[in-house]
Amino acid sequence: MIKKAGQMLNGEEGHAITLPGTLLSGAGAVLLGIGAANDSGALAIIGGIVLAVGLLVASVSTHMGVEYGIFSRLEELEKK
Repeated sequence: MIKKAGQMLNGEEGHAITLPGTLLSGAGAVLLGIGAANDSGALAIIGGIVLAVGLLVASVSTHMGVEYGIFSRLEELEKK
């Protein structure tokens, strides 16, 4: 369904899609900081991995949730 321009500008779609990845990244950054401060290599490595996975989840969820819809609407408009 194609929305009108005003609805698209005032809509809230896509803002909360990245929340799980953002929260995961934040937790990973905290673990990485704690591991680095305490000279705990294992905790720092785990924190870095969690941080990277969180960033990947946020990026993929943005692409699938927001950008995919935009591109599909553009393709529909190009067919007309």
